[in-house]
Amino acid sequence: MTKLPAEGVLLRIFIGETDRYQGRPLYEQIVLKARELNLAGATVLRGIMGFGASSRVHTAKLLRLSEDLPVVVEIVDTEENIQKLLPFLDEAVQEGLITMEKAYVVRYRHRPET
Repeated sequence: MTKLPAEGVLLRIFIGETDRYQGRPLYEQIVLKARELNLAGATVLRGIMGFGASSRVHTAKLLRLSEDLPVVVEIVDTEENIQKLLPFLDEAVQEGLITMEKAYVVRYRHRPET
């Protein structure tokens, strides 16, 4: 079973749903890179409304479902492991926001495979 120390780091990447990297959705490429680097896990959250540096509002209102909705990729791991992902993010994320903060890991488990 994988073990995370109690003191970890939460990495958040704020991007747009339509952002792409090498022909694929950027959020997908980030998750695949995190997996390749054996990080503890990654979650992609799709927002229903938001705005960024451009101040342009993105929303999921009925008439605007095709708009570029906000997406947040969250990854929790050790700071050492998160640092391995940063060069990739520097190259791949052309527009967006990346934050990192301390996280207290209460529990990290998975079900045993049967």
